[in-house]
Amino acid sequence: MAEITIHSVDSLGEMELPFADGGVHAGFPSPAQDLVENGIDLNRDLVAHPESTFYARVVGDSMIDANVFPGDILIIDRSLSAEDGCMALCVLNGDFTLKFLEIHSDGIVLRPANVAYKSLRIGECEQFEVWGVVTYIIHKVGRR
Repeated sequence: MAEITIHSVDSLGEMELPFADGGVHAGFPSPAQDLVENGIDLNRDLVAHPESTFYARVVGDSMIDANVFPGDILIIDRSLSAEDGCMALCVLNGDFTLKFLEIHSDGIVLRPANVAYKSLRIGECEQFEVWGVVTYIIHKVGRR
């Protein structure tokens, strides 16, 4: 299991960044905007429930095929109900693990996104809790 450091959201601080409100074209080039109009505050725009949202940094590579890499920052909302197929930060026998949650009629399976790792079926004797649901993943581009 990975070591995860959890950080609370500073919902009081604001840091508005310039925002190209007209969008960025990924197809053919378009004329550059003369003026960046509105601002964006990542806490305001990415965090729906500040009192129950936390940041965590990814350690390990069990989710790389879902484009989650070591060093990425997760935004995790503890107020959301975990649903089948969601990416969740779970506590299994006292350790954090990041996996896709599969809810079956006969139990729960934690599915990694890396063929080097096996899925984990949660047994009756294990201590298990969904700590929170991942709402956003922030990572650098251009990693190899």
